[in-house]
Amino acid sequence: MTEEEKNTAQQDNESARKSGLIDVSPAKSFFVQMLTRDIALSDAILDLLDNCVDGILRSKITKEGSAPYDSYWANISIDKDLFIIEDNCGGIPWANREYAFKLGRPADRQANDDSTIGTYGIGMKRAIFKMGERAAIYTKTNDIAYKVTIDKPWLTGESWELPLDVEENELSNSGTKIVVTELLPGVSAQFIDSDFLKDLKKQIGSLYAFILAKGFCVKVNGEIIRGRPTQLIFSEETSIKPYIYKEQIDDVEVFLAVGFTRPIPSPEEIDKNDESVSYSSLDAGWTVVCNDRAVLYCNRDELTGWGEAGIPQYHTQFIAISGIVEFRCKNAQKLPMTTTKRGIDASSRLYLQIKNKMREGMRLFIAYTNRWKKDWEEGRNKFSGKHEAVTISALKQKITDMTVVLTEKDGGAVFVPKLPMPPQGDSGKVRISFSTLKNNPRIVAAYLYGEDDADKHSNNEVGEECFKYFLRKADR
Repeated sequence: MTEEEKNTAQQDNESARKSGLIDVSPAKSFFVQMLTRDIALSDAILDLLDNCVDGILRSKITKEGSAPYDSYWANISIDKDLFIIEDNCGGIPWANREYAFKLGRPADRQANDDSTIGTYGIGMKRAIFKMGERAAIYTKTNDIAYKVTIDKPWLTGESWELPLDVEENELSNSGTKIVVTELLPGVSAQFIDSDFLKDLKKQIGSLYAFILAKGFCVKVNGEIIRGRPTQLIFSEETSIKPYIYKEQIDDVEVFLAVGFTRPIPSPEEIDKNDESVSYSSLDAGWTVVCNDRAVLYCNRDELTGWGEAGIPQYHTQFIAISGIVEFRCKNAQKLPMTTTKRGIDASSRLYLQIKNKMREGMRLFIAYTNRWKKDWEEGRNKFSGKHEAVTISALKQKITDMTVVLTEKDGGAVFVPKLPMPPQGDSGKVRISFSTLKNNPRIVAAYLYGEDDADKHSNNEVGEECFKYFLRKADR
């Protein structure tokens, strides 16, 4: 150390002693590395989509009716060198410029009244840090257009000030465009992986099903993403209807519905654990929605009540059971979700309270599948009458129209359907079940029905016909 450096250090030490203070300002590199460590690349992209929808809500430009997001869109473009997301969702107001780019939500901005999902003020920045070392954020409102740049010198330097340029930009609509370049090597590899893109599109279709159904349009590399909203069977003829519960707890509106999405599976389908398109577990389980954004999709483990408190673990027998819980609050901090917005805070008092109602509803439909085991065909026939598949929005409308009447209970309101059950006592029927080699039923079917018709009959039909064949012989 030179003499000059020694003198400077000594002066700094003397200054510190006199002030009684030490500089504990955070290292920027820590934020950049730690913020991105526990979030998947696809989740980072979903964070940016959340910001698009939040922009619509903050701008108060949603429309009345069942399609409040109609005419609003977000386009995502991905390749090995570039990531772009552009929207027409109102842009970042000039008054919000510092808040939007600050790492973390300031204390004076904790509460909001716009039913957004953003809570912690890190989503956009974390997504950019996750993907690359350079980004340009173009935004345009009705009043102004400007650009903010994040580059590698800023990421590695100590200054927290970002360059902002007020300029006319290429945006033709009030909205925001984020362009990320100098992608990290692992990100570039994922962006050209067809499986990654396929999974991303699937996640958007599932997690944004509510928002897409309300008119919002999302494209990934030019492909329009279609939503997969859960629909529950509602039948006046057979009384197969969903269990419904609604309540308001500490400013959070809760709406819960669980029921059947399709007829109950046959024993053969249960034994095969069939994952075909017509009978897939993909749609079974619980979906949890916070301010229109699904934070859990078709969950089938203890987090949503399966395998605890008297509820059996998920099994293919329950493949037709699905439920939705919707939490809505103008202050997103009261919603029981994690910071990544891809999970539930399992310790939340609000969620634990509602979880009891989730299990209460599940028991009805689990009991139905158990009670009809001996005569599954008759239980399945109960679905053959006139019925409709309804969304959550349609269920709410039925409550408004008094088609469904809720009863006050436990501080909320509930509708408990009277599902058709088999008569009590001995039905006079027994179930015969056994296993055999995979190709044997096809061989027997060819013998019973002929080679040309063998593939037209299920294993269950083959087994029944075999039994009837020998029963006829035994009765002679």
